[in-house]
Amino acid sequence: MAEFAGDYDLQYVHIHNHRGEGLNVDQAGNIQSTRGENISNMVIEVNIYESLYTHAITGSLVIVDTRNLIGNLPIQGTERLSFRLATKLDTYSSADSIDFTEERGNPMHVYKLANREQLNDTTQKYTLHFCSKEFLRNMRTRVSKSYSGRMDEAVNSIFKDPEYLNSKKKLFFQKTRNQDKVVIPNLSPVDAIKLLGKRSLPSNVNNRGGAGYLFYETTKGFHFRSFESLCVTKNGEQVAAKQKFRYVHVPIDITGHEMIDEKTGKKLDKIMEGFKSVIQYKFLNNVHDVATNTVLGTYGHTVITHNLYDKSYKKDKYHYHNSYNTTAHTDTDPKHRWKGGPPITDSPVDYDQVEGNAYKQKGVSDFAESRISLQPTTRFSHNEGTGSFGVDVTQDGKIEGERVALANSARAGTKLRMTIKGQSWLQPGDIIEFDVLSVENKRNTGGRPDPRHSGRYIITHIRHKVNSDQYFQEIECIKDSVRQSYGSANKSYANIAGDEKRQVTPHDIENDRYS
Repeated sequence: MAEFAGDYDLQYVHIHNHRGEGLNVDQAGNIQSTRGENISNMVIEVNIYESLYTHAITGSLVIVDTRNLIGNLPIQGTERLSFRLATKLDTYSSADSIDFTEERGNPMHVYKLANREQLNDTTQKYTLHFCSKEFLRNMRTRVSKSYSGRMDEAVNSIFKDPEYLNSKKKLFFQKTRNQDKVVIPNLSPVDAIKLLGKRSLPSNVNNRGGAGYLFYETTKGFHFRSFESLCVTKNGEQVAAKQKFRYVHVPIDITGHEMIDEKTGKKLDKIMEGFKSVIQYKFLNNVHDVATNTVLGTYGHTVITHNLYDKSYKKDKYHYHNSYNTTAHTDTDPKHRWKGGPPITDSPVDYDQVEGNAYKQKGVSDFAESRISLQPTTRFSHNEGTGSFGVDVTQDGKIEGERVALANSARAGTKLRMTIKGQSWLQPGDIIEFDVLSVENKRNTGGRPDPRHSGRYIITHIRHKVNSDQYFQEIECIKDSVRQSYGSANKSYANIAGDEKRQVTPHDIENDRYS
């Protein structure tokens, strides 16, 4: 039974050497060579890292060793670790645990020993870095093969193929709707899967294009899915939030005193309230970096697709604001289009002289030439006949522009880092809600949430940190939209003519002299 939020159960930590043997440290402190060892009494810290943008789980154990485990096991960097970590809760389910056990067939693999230091004559401290098997497998193999058909089927083949990743773990994938022929030119399995992800279109017809597919590992398995699928279901409904968080300056009371809801007067469960309470938070970038996103083509982007055989080419221009409602976002309901909107308006930021003394106001999305990409239609692809075999993603410059822009927008949106009490059921890709008080509210509790920084976020990174006292999580999340829309710009993009024969200045435009 849990005593407080952050209470945890680390059942055991087993380590196996290159022969499959281990060292069992009994209660008397004696070391026994066995196949069922437990070194949890040596572990003072556990770190586990998972991310939307990394293909495998990594982590570390900080060990205080009084038995010379390094020499007696021995440790050489090819060992296996087996352990299970779970949030201690009355409603605990094995599905909520982080299970890296031999029984599940999912042990972690040690790949480095670092930070070794002698504390005294009989004690040393060091860090064992570990990773999933697929992390090392990806470094050791290459894919040189052609695939035809749906892209998700090709990914599944690479994932399970004994010659490539050879994984026995679960693969959660979203079906792709396009068929293609692709030649993989001696790439690592993960790079091959990423290539297929860039060429994949989600099967959900509500999404015309999309930001491509992500391939990542969580504690529950591997995932191959579009960014949009993290926001909405295949039926167009919003994905439910896994947890709702709030920040208050006064920490949740864990002293045993009753907690009372100020509005209802009802008793609150101090453990569950502790899970909802954010210990600290920081916005890593609370507004879009306009300069960076302009260079990356997030707002405006030109894609030139060219055919190497017949020397033809085509230009397609991407406009962020015109395309915004064609895809799903974190804080918008694609079914009802409620409230939310883009984190930057289409208001004029510059102007062009068009003819004579006429000027045209331009927003951030009106500069398609800020990034120009070249896309050969035949790269890594072999279409049959006239291309009737299926949709080649790279042949559609509009889709490619949309993919690049949305991928950049997702990464460069509002980023939030916060520390919470450990909840082993959370994983990257989960939706959470976060309410932060507006700075105009002076009270520690209550008040109006910030209308644009509060809302729905997607978890991108999680660091699970366990020490001798508690289980914490440091999570990073993003949102690519705002819950309360900024609204449309008041100014139109119509030409503006001046009576005077002089250049219109930004000062003139700001003061509506010519609008």
